[in-house]
Amino acid sequence: MNQMDQAGVEGMERGDVRLDIEQRARAVRMLVFDVDGVLTDGSLFYDNQGQEYKAFNSRDGHGIKMLRASGVETGIITGRTSQIVLHRARNLGIGQIYQGAEDKLEALQSLLRETGLAPEQIAYMGDDVVDLPVLNRCGLAITVPDAPEEVKRRSQVITLANAGRGAAREACELIMRAQGTWAAQIALYDR
Repeated sequence: MNQMDQAGVEGMERGDVRLDIEQRARAVRMLVFDVDGVLTDGSLFYDNQGQEYKAFNSRDGHGIKMLRASGVETGIITGRTSQIVLHRARNLGIGQIYQGAEDKLEALQSLLRETGLAPEQIAYMGDDVVDLPVLNRCGLAITVPDAPEEVKRRSQVITLANAGRGAAREACELIMRAQGTWAAQIALYDR
């Protein structure tokens, strides 16, 4: 079963759910990620001096690069602030970065003003209740399998892969497939 079959939209037939997700994904011009629990598995590592460490998935990162190459921009809205996140975002070419966002909806509104995009052109990937204000307003809401039920119910897509283990790559591929750009990205490597 793929992510389109897993979508939890009550009262719709499976084919209608797939069509709704594909239509939403075709409209996406920017995919925005939370960090902890989406781009990472949510674990926070500290050494004895208080230095923070995070583990990112390389395939997630390459999915983000392919998505950007296909014409879809990327962003981050996270409640925490970390130099590690800034470094990773720069490495992946992520343009819009909002760290320390205690009010993620306010960060989304700033992002919309700065980019000129409409909410329906934004896909957001979050994993917890603090992400609900953004998930409720964006065009395509994506979450991970271990998200709370309240988050899953308000998301159109629940990835099969876990956070920090391919979930972001899955979201990128879903958008590229819906927009018809996946084959062109694979063709760059399939020679």
